[in-house]
Amino acid sequence: MKKPDYAGQERRKYLRLDTVFPVRFRIESPDGKAVSSWLQGFTGDVGKGGICLSVSSLEAQNLIEVNTGCRMSLEIELPVLPNPVKAVARSAWVREISAAEGKYLIGLRYLNIEKKDNNRIMSYAWGKKIFIPFALSIVALLTLGVFYGSYLNMKLEQGNKALVEKLVSVTQEAQAAKKTIDEINKSRLSLEENLSSLEKQMLQNEAELKNQLEKEKLEKQVNDNIAAAKTNKKIAELSALSKQLAKDKQGLLKQLTGLKERQQTVSTELETLGRQRSELEKENFEKMYKWLTVHQNKHSGLVMSFEGDGNIANWAFTYDQALAIQAFVYFGDSWRAKRMLDFFKGAQKAGNLVYNAYYADGGEPAEYTVHCGPNIWLGIACVQYYGKTRDSQYLSLAESIASGIIALQDSEGGLPGGPGTSWYSTEHNLDAYAFFNMLYKITQKDAYAVSRDRVLKWLVEHTYDTGEIPIKRGRGDSTIATDTYAWSIAAIGPERLIQAGMDPDKIMQFAEDNCAVEVTYTRPEGRKVRVKGFDFAAKKNVARGGVISSEWTAQMVISYKIMADFHTKRQEAKLAQAYSQKADEYLLQLTKMIISSPSPSGQGESCLPYASQDSVDTGHGWTAPKGCSTGSLSGTVYTVFAYYNYNPLELKD
Repeated sequence: MKKPDYAGQERRKYLRLDTVFPVRFRIESPDGKAVSSWLQGFTGDVGKGGICLSVSSLEAQNLIEVNTGCRMSLEIELPVLPNPVKAVARSAWVREISAAEGKYLIGLRYLNIEKKDNNRIMSYAWGKKIFIPFALSIVALLTLGVFYGSYLNMKLEQGNKALVEKLVSVTQEAQAAKKTIDEINKSRLSLEENLSSLEKQMLQNEAELKNQLEKEKLEKQVNDNIAAAKTNKKIAELSALSKQLAKDKQGLLKQLTGLKERQQTVSTELETLGRQRSELEKENFEKMYKWLTVHQNKHSGLVMSFEGDGNIANWAFTYDQALAIQAFVYFGDSWRAKRMLDFFKGAQKAGNLVYNAYYADGGEPAEYTVHCGPNIWLGIACVQYYGKTRDSQYLSLAESIASGIIALQDSEGGLPGGPGTSWYSTEHNLDAYAFFNMLYKITQKDAYAVSRDRVLKWLVEHTYDTGEIPIKRGRGDSTIATDTYAWSIAAIGPERLIQAGMDPDKIMQFAEDNCAVEVTYTRPEGRKVRVKGFDFAAKKNVARGGVISSEWTAQMVISYKIMADFHTKRQEAKLAQAYSQKADEYLLQLTKMIISSPSPSGQGESCLPYASQDSVDTGHGWTAPKGCSTGSLSGTVYTVFAYYNYNPLELKD
């Protein structure tokens, strides 16, 4: 008969842990006197009534064999407790694990243990028992979540990329259809001209034939047979010509009918493509705004300026932040704008003025340079925020900046590039004109009107030229900079320019004649597309060839729209239509440069690169950043402004 396995039955009462912890013990006599020294054991099995102890010392083996059922003092060390748990127990059973290694398991039943200590042991045991599977489940769920999230992100990116590529394809198809219609129109006009000429020839021939018939009748009456024969020959020639002309007319009419039918077919196709393009544009431009929101840093509130250039990774240029603030304000996300404005209120500054760039994550200055332009744009963002929300808490920041800028105005009213600089920028002074004009409109403080008018006087005297170059880049600097042409229209306005003796139409025409380019842009997926847009500088002055600036092209689009409105008010419909068509055309061209953001934070949302080439010389002493296949904050936001016809340099009522 097999002996019952009491040890096995007892062990089933314990909780089996995945780790062991040390237990110090000694064997005692029934009255509590020590029979052995303190010995070392381990436990991985615990229960409410005792523990299972593993021992391997020779002394412990001998004592246990002699003293089965003996009393033992225990000190149980738990990882979660600073001090060992003390207990008194009695051995209930002994089981040899390995005779060769001298290992034994001893089942112990508590004789004495504090209730709270026993509860701690059991809580730890159950915690280990439950927590590990739970933790593994959580890890498994998180892993699944990560994979599922990655899958969703991948699908999102694929969907966004497909949306961008579809817009580019539809745009190209629409342009091809439009080109076909233009060719059909030219062919139709040519046919119509030929038909008109033919009909005139037919009328002349009919008149001549009529004359010859009358002549023949008279010749027969006077019996002039020789003359009548000649006339008959002429009549036969004219009749043959009439038949040929009639046949030619039928051929031209048939060609014309075919062209009209083809024009109708292509026009219907173009109309369908136009609707598709309009829907795709709207969806892509909404995603361009989404790209902006997902890039806003959760800690500082700033938005990284460029995705693709490692040299300025995580930089947030102040000018770009001012654009982002206005975008958030325009779309009604005032809380996003507030986060950014709060940052600049508390940002490290140089007196009243902020630095040109900060790190997007930590908020520390990335560039300890102070220029007027970025500060003015931040001031403009504060005023635009107030204009939209009527929340005046950031007007103090705007006026503080204005105070710092006014302090830099020279005796002629012009603004240098910044504190301690000797160069003057037309761009910065145009910004200042718009900024002071906005502040005066809101505060009605005469100081701002005075500074505004002094800036305009300086611009007229030093940068506006009635000679070959309408606008100089700065005082004594005749370099052509495209943004000064666009911003002259956007900041000062056509009416005020005319009052100052300038011709806004000439300004726009000069920019188009000198700075408009057509280039081949290689999209991220490798497709090459022809794009028309505006260069940073005059194309003839830059050896690198043409390059398109998405931001400066968008600025020109806004200025075209301003000029269209201006001529509409003046009831000059033909000019207004021409400007409106140019605005639409260049905005359409920019859609060919819309890409799907490749960065993890970009999530594949739509955006625009800064330029059509990487690291290109702008012609103004600085190089465009890397990333013709990654998103630019200024290029993306300004293109969004152009699409929604928002002029950041004008405070609308």
